[in-house]
Amino acid sequence: MKDRTDQAFVAALSPEVRADLHRRSNTAGLGKLAAHVAAIVVMSALILSGGTVWWLALPVQGILLIFLFTLEHEATHKTPFANAALNEWVGRVCGVILILPFTWFRYFHLAHHRFTNDPGRDPELLAGAKPTGWAEYVWHVTGLPYWFGMLCQLGTLTLGRGIAEYVPANARRRVVAEARVLIVLYAVVFASFFWSPLLIWLWLVPILIGQPFLRLYLLAEHGRCAFVGDMFVNTRTTLTNRFVRWLAWNMPYHSEHHAMPNVPFHRLPELHDLSRGHLKEVEAGYADFHRKFAPDMASGKGVN
Repeated sequence: MKDRTDQAFVAALSPEVRADLHRRSNTAGLGKLAAHVAAIVVMSALILSGGTVWWLALPVQGILLIFLFTLEHEATHKTPFANAALNEWVGRVCGVILILPFTWFRYFHLAHHRFTNDPGRDPELLAGAKPTGWAEYVWHVTGLPYWFGMLCQLGTLTLGRGIAEYVPANARRRVVAEARVLIVLYAVVFASFFWSPLLIWLWLVPILIGQPFLRLYLLAEHGRCAFVGDMFVNTRTTLTNRFVRWLAWNMPYHSEHHAMPNVPFHRLPELHDLSRGHLKEVEAGYADFHRKFAPDMASGKGVN
């Protein structure tokens, strides 16, 4: 596509507006993080209470934990907080919870931004085929292919092998070291299961339950979007409810995020208001996206 509507939109913004949109805030980031963590603590307390409906808290706990992915994703851009160290450590803790090594994921994700929806270069597309039929769709949504792929990735990183080109040479030692630390940490965690089931019910079972919700959410970001360079065309914004926007750190405003990836989560609603007339891929909700996606599954056309 010769005319990039995303670039034209950003270029038309005044330097003052761009600088204001890029302003980060510890207050906004810590307030949002505190609310998210508080919700996890409440669900944890309900699970530990052993009451008659404790099991109803498991999927809620899973969704709250697994959507820390959107915070880790935000931290790869160094935008949730004004404090640089806070961005790094929050991203790392999320990576531990999600079995998603933060340093490696940063380079993976930045390459995704650089080559968004480019079939030959976008690592999100190269990491695994999107579903093309109902069987593949159900298998994808279970999250099992993701867990298998991520565990294999962690294993190869631990061995210092299979490090993709998008990881720069000066970062490869850190990527391997992080993977090795995580392997030791997970070995200790899994060994603890023999003495106490605490982390099984507060962490392991919930993230397994929560992963399908994240898979459904992520399919809408670029699924059925064109293989072009324009971020207003190759990426979708989904107009969902306030709870989902809160849960996902405003990442349903995904076209806006790709057009200006250094805008922090709490300024994305303002960026949306400025850019809404320029967006090319907008969906009314996640249910609507998957409902429209269904005929492609039946025909075998798949996500793209």
